Amino acid sequence: MEMEMEVNDEMTVAMDRLAAAASVLEAAAERLASVELQASHGLEQRLAEAEATIATLRAQGRKTAPTGGALLAKEGVAVEAGALDAALVSLSLEQRIAVKAGLLRSGLLG
Repeated sequence: MEMEMEVNDEMTVAMDRLAAAASVLEAAAERLASVELQASHGLEQRLAEAEATIATLRAQGRKTAPTGGALLAKEGVAVEAGALDAALVSLSLEQRIAVKAGLLRSGLLG
């Protein structure tokens, strides 16, 4: 009987520790989500500003400088899908999609 009480006490302590650890992990996940959201909004704003600048320059009759991808596409250099996936593994899914979409637009990925 006494042994059962000790086991129950140990399990209660372990459950309390697990609950505390879960709370800490949830708070960390919320902070990470907040930081990611802020970074995403910042990047979207910078992209919108760049697109507006490009539109203004085009309206004035100026040409924008070709990107590195466009220059490589003109030279006939292609990017292998396996190498690209390996290079983008550290990015989030949304960032990988954005990079691949940019490469498709520039003609590097087909």
